[in-house]
Amino acid sequence: MVSLILIFVLSYLVGSIPTSIIFSKLFRGIDIREHGSGNAGGTNAWRILGWKLGLSVMLIDIAKGIVATVLIAKIRVDQPAMSGDLIQIFAGLSAIIGHIWTVFAGFRGGKGVGTGAGMIIGIYPLAALVCLIVFGLTLFLSRIVSVSSMISAISLPITLAVLRFGLQRPVSDVMLYFGALIALLIVFTHRSNIKRLLKGEENKIGSKVKQ
Repeated sequence: MVSLILIFVLSYLVGSIPTSIIFSKLFRGIDIREHGSGNAGGTNAWRILGWKLGLSVMLIDIAKGIVATVLIAKIRVDQPAMSGDLIQIFAGLSAIIGHIWTVFAGFRGGKGVGTGAGMIIGIYPLAALVCLIVFGLTLFLSRIVSVSSMISAISLPITLAVLRFGLQRPVSDVMLYFGALIALLIVFTHRSNIKRLLKGEENKIGSKVKQ
């Protein structure tokens, strides 16, 4: 039990590091949440801070998910009543929760896409590669990051199901449930984007963003 508590706390704190907020204040003297879409994620950082800082934010956010699942998940103080795979999922979800509801910035963080991607890379790299391809193709066709993020997230449980039932790859029941949960969580965090999409007001790549 002690190990799980420690893993949760550390993963949550790592996920809570408000990368885009730190970068926006450090390099531009602004709060990223007061500009563009108002979101403290990588996409808004890319648009407001420029591609170099935006890319740095995205890579660090991805790294948070990898650190939680690959490193923090291995911490053992006692014998946890969970399998290794389940602990990795537990650690990754904790990091995503921290990213979305960061304790360091009034519980107003990003949408969990970057850290979620890092989590998938740490747990199941092949599924992460498929989701990345789906994201890239969707972005090429739609030029809308939010749509690409949601479709990529939805493709995760589908990919895991195909790997298990179609290709007979080792994918546990827990992984399937987890994939569905991640997809629902990512869609939930994009509910404001969905409203803008329905109104035809969602920004496309290359379009001007209101400051």
